[in-house]
Amino acid sequence: MNLRERDAALTELMDDPACDPGLLAATYRRFGVVNRLVSGWGTVWRTTLRPHLSGLGRPARVLDLGSGGGDLAERLVALARRDGLEISVTGADPDPRAHAAAAARERSGVRFVCIDSRALVDAGERYDAVVSNHVLHHLDASSLASFMADSRALSRGIAVHSDIARSPVAYGLYAVGITPLAPGTFLRTDGLRSIRRSYRREELERTLGDGWHVSQPAPFRVLAEARGDA
Repeated sequence: MNLRERDAALTELMDDPACDPGLLAATYRRFGVVNRLVSGWGTVWRTTLRPHLSGLGRPARVLDLGSGGGDLAERLVALARRDGLEISVTGADPDPRAHAAAAARERSGVRFVCIDSRALVDAGERYDAVVSNHVLHHLDASSLASFMADSRALSRGIAVHSDIARSPVAYGLYAVGITPLAPGTFLRTDGLRSIRRSYRREELERTLGDGWHVSQPAPFRVLAEARGDA
């Protein structure tokens, strides 16, 4: 397996509109477990989001772009409540299948809308922080540029995007570690394809250009941060 270069030509099974709906639903349901194991949002919350949101001195609005099955939005509200902060999180995803899966997670402080980032900008929406998880590697160059620009236009505070860092070690560990959770889902095939499509830190920083800082806050993770333009 050659992981020296991104394989941007790969497509993930769950991105196919005609994919098996049962497998897709099961994949969305298990995202919460997988993301807790690999996505590092506990660290991002402690080091980046919590300091920013706690400094506002008021209830905060957070937007999760490309919210998928909704587990990140739900987790951020839970982390905030644990730390005595009041936030509301809106999860936005233009895929109606993802929206349907996420809607089951709606509760106090968490809502989901079936809409893309450009429509939110055009509607004049503004948030104190805009985040995404595992979205960047899905996008082609043009869509990535638009998505990142929209995220800054929607934020009057910070924009924070977390994704996988491509590496042979990440590929090997995921191939083995995901096995118990993979049956009946797209998790193994799509997860490995995601790694092959993902950026290394220096690649992502070069691709995003001025205004974005890209770090590796945890093993096999990249984090792109910028100030909002709203």
